[in-house]
Amino acid sequence: MRMTLRALAALLGYPSSDLLAHVREIGDAVAAERALPRAARRCLEPLLERLASGDLLDLQAEYSDLFDRSRALSLHLFEHVHGDSKERGQAMLDLGQRYLDQGFLLESKELPDFVPVFLEFASCLEPREAREMLRQPLHVFAALAERLDQRSSPYAGVFHAVVALAGARPDAATLDELRKKAPAEDASRLDDEWEEKPITFTRPAHEMGGPTGVAARVRATVKARAASREDANGDGGRS
Repeated sequence: MRMTLRALAALLGYPSSDLLAHVREIGDAVAAERALPRAARRCLEPLLERLASGDLLDLQAEYSDLFDRSRALSLHLFEHVHGDSKERGQAMLDLGQRYLDQGFLLESKELPDFVPVFLEFASCLEPREAREMLRQPLHVFAALAERLDQRSSPYAGVFHAVVALAGARPDAATLDELRKKAPAEDASRLDDEWEEKPITFTRPAHEMGGPTGVAARVRATVKARAASREDANGDGGRS
């Protein structure tokens, strides 16, 4: 299960030359571990093939069109759970603290609720704990699988695989509520929303090479805790 979760995290990362060079190995690792049922492994084949045969710039453009230009497909879990509400900030701190309590420090620019980061953290847990972790936002994973299926995107296979690894079905009522709250897909309306209603937690622009990799470690940073330590030292953050 550990290698499969790390493979799924890698497949959801921003396409890079390194990812494309090793995509066959990623597929082999998933097949060898056999943590996924056969149907879920078949769901991954279109994405593996697309990454193996596609042009890097085309793949990067497709990725950005999907995940950066659509709030309905955001790879930040709390975008779907809390939207722009104030609860989102506290949820982000709580999740970051959970990573920290397990001994993982986030050094990348991504936020704790970024799905590849979340999956990599789950990969470091025992299988029972990992499944419990995956089940908490299971309705979000299921909704993303549905929305990507509607777009005929091969990335849907990753979320079908995550649902399969969780070993449970999402709550029907919660999933239906998420369907009803799906943000508008129109790109021009999306630009207006971001301009008029900026949110506290936004996704940083991708750097070439992507935010995560197969061997990347989950790390978490909690700014509130760092500020608290500075206050305890009595300098109040002044040099």
